[in-house]
Amino acid sequence: MTDQTEPQFDPNDIGLHTLAPAPGSRKPRKRVGRGEGSGLGKTSGRGQKGYGSRAGSKDRSHFEGGQTPTHMRLRKLRGPNKKMSMPFEPFRTHTQEVNLIDLEVRFENGAEITPEALRAVGLASKKDIKVKLLGNGKLTKKLTIRVHGISKSAREAVEAAGGTVELIGATSADASE
Repeated sequence: MTDQTEPQFDPNDIGLHTLAPAPGSRKPRKRVGRGEGSGLGKTSGRGQKGYGSRAGSKDRSHFEGGQTPTHMRLRKLRGPNKKMSMPFEPFRTHTQEVNLIDLEVRFENGAEITPEALRAVGLASKKDIKVKLLGNGKLTKKLTIRVHGISKSAREAVEAAGGTVELIGATSADASE
């Protein structure tokens, strides 16, 4: 008599011909329209009326439940070949932001920070875009900073660390920014 507790496999008998799906992973397909007793007769799982019950209906991409869709709510600027020619409200930016934590990590104490210096260390990668310093993070180093814009919290943090801030192209009205 052989021991029946464990099946014996021949290592040479394993291959593509022995592959099978995991138990319970394959279900039989729904056979709709095969009588009331099947549970999928009459309307065949489509419900009563409406768009989804009609022949040829699909889930329409960008359908928003009947409210005016996003592509109709946003204005369109006409003209081909322009980045400006399609809806732009949430996406247009005129400045590139740099945070205090980035300055803390990449610059030494007493460094002079300009847009060119920021580009050199990979912080302001966009060309010809104004740089604005934001107050995310802590600053412990004394830095001289020359940027196009700065937030109130960033200015306070730089001055508290003993640094100075100069706005590029600023008028007397902008200095109080």
